[in-house]
Amino acid sequence: MDSTFTRTSAPFSLKLKHPLLFNKSRSLLHFLPCHTKILFKSSHRLQGFRCSSKEEVVFDESAFEAQRLQLDAQARESMAEASIREMGSTWKWVIRKRIWEFMEDRNYAQNPRPVHHRIPNFVGASAAAENLSRLEVFVNAGCVKVNPDSPQKQVRFLTLTGGKKLLTPQPRLRTGFFSVLESHMLNPSTILEACTSVGVAKYGMPIGLDEKLKVDLIVIGSVAVNPKTGARLGKGEGFAELEYGMLRYMGAIDDSTPVVTSVHDCQLVDDIPVEKLLIHDVPVDIICTPTQVIFTRTVIPKPQGLRIELETRQKLPCGPSEKLPPTARRSRR
Repeated sequence: MDSTFTRTSAPFSLKLKHPLLFNKSRSLLHFLPCHTKILFKSSHRLQGFRCSSKEEVVFDESAFEAQRLQLDAQARESMAEASIREMGSTWKWVIRKRIWEFMEDRNYAQNPRPVHHRIPNFVGASAAAENLSRLEVFVNAGCVKVNPDSPQKQVRFLTLTGGKKLLTPQPRLRTGFFSVLESHMLNPSTILEACTSVGVAKYGMPIGLDEKLKVDLIVIGSVAVNPKTGARLGKGEGFAELEYGMLRYMGAIDDSTPVVTSVHDCQLVDDIPVEKLLIHDVPVDIICTPTQVIFTRTVIPKPQGLRIELETRQKLPCGPSEKLPPTARRSRR
């Protein structure tokens, strides 16, 4: 994670630029970016939700989607500015830029395009999802956490149609932490929509960090991943790491919980230096591409938890804005 938190010790320390709400016992319940109003276990007052005269919550799909697209565009613009500032000194951005440009030049990318500052929606994403669905760890899983990005949409669909519980975050954690969806909550006409960001907001059941559940498998998106070490790079906002830390905080996962990513074969790289990874960076155990399944047998330690430090900011974190101290780096193995 490049911008949202700083790791100084284990369990790692987050330096968040998002407002957070704690209950009286100081347990972290709700994640409230400054432009949202939603509270878990309380009435929805988020743009996209409106109340009728009888105080019945009504979901306004067009308003929700318009807000999401606007905020996504703002976040990518900020990330682009940050990547330009850091390109000469941050090796992660050099690798990201190379992958994004290669996928655009070779037309390995699907909409939404351009793929810069996104988890790329790659050609063959559905085939990679099918390979993932045949993994023993997926077949035996009862609850699967899947990232909300476009290339993993088919993974979310296969999770729900396979009778499993789907745990997914809202994009950039704007409307809360996680939502839970299960096939019995849906019907054949809504199950595909439920695999989209709008559908999660519309049909999902929001949960807080005090929820008791067990996650059997984590699926995350990637921009680049090393098949020999399991080292992974996301798009640079650090939400995969933050979500992983939240699940550790909840007791929903541990070191034995498999982490899987699905990518195009061109996203496999050999130049992610393990010794430069930060302690919060999440390694992957299995890589699924449209043509192969790779078991990395990673020895990179997984993050152990999180500790929150609040910052009063009115701007979303959208790129690497500050350098991390050497103590936050992994020691050479």
